[in-house]
Amino acid sequence: VRPGGRGPARRKKKAIHKTTTTDDKRLQTTLKRLGVNTIPGIEEVNIFKDETVIHFTNPKVQASIAANTYVVSGPSQTKKLQDLLPGILSQLGPDNLASLKKIAQQYEKDKTGAAADEDDDDVPELVENFEETSKK
Repeated sequence: VRPGGRGPARRKKKAIHKTTTTDDKRLQTTLKRLGVNTIPGIEEVNIFKDETVIHFTNPKVQASIAANTYVVSGPSQTKKLQDLLPGILSQLGPDNLASLKKIAQQYEKDKTGAAADEDDDDVPELVENFEETSKK
């Protein structure tokens, strides 16, 4: 008579299954069903959300115009709108106008505040009369 009964030894460690690969496969099969085509030659994609921008560099872009579906995948960074401003002006639409005005007003405030501070810092005040000192 065996203690514990017949059968294999008990597993001491639970097997950990990776779900990311199965999720990715499931996503790819769904996209194939929609008839998504890869669009080559796209260097950057910017997705605007209020005052933040989700910025993709060299993404993989897929689109299905019939299903009105666009897929942007790749490494992304979340940045503020003002960090990308000089090069991003051509991509801004009418819905981003309010954010742009707010940034411009903040820039004006910073500029006038900095100009008031700089006037005092540039030239030190005269403590004594240097002409009298030079005559001695």
